[in-house]
Amino acid sequence: QVQLVQSGGGSVQAGGSLRLSCAASGDDYSGNCMAWFRQAPGKERVGVATLLATIRTTHYAESVRGRFAISRDNANRTTYLQMNSLTPDDTAVYYCASGTQPDGYTWCPLSSTWHYWGQGTQVSVSS
Repeated sequence: QVQLVQSGGGSVQAGGSLRLSCAASGDDYSGNCMAWFRQAPGKERVGVATLLATIRTTHYAESVRGRFAISRDNANRTTYLQMNSLTPDDTAVYYCASGTQPDGYTWCPLSSTWHYWGQGTQVSVSS
């Protein structure tokens, strides 16, 4: 089993920045893909960023491209989401996930198989 424990988040004014962390523990292998999803009130959970840990290929949702950055410290098994230029539309509960990409992919689409999830952390952006 793998546990993903999130930290970071909180409240910030529009234009500000936050960084989320997701630390893995337990079994050594949790999949090559890491991702961040978010769920706004009354809406479905959607993916915002993915990273293939082996070759560091990243993928971003259009809504966050250029503002958010996903990264990973493999030695510490910790994945980060740096969020800049935040807007009220970024308000949501953010979840990290680890999983496996489809065969033949050299990046992690949001449709990858996500095996493990973090507990979620609230990000609130005020105008």
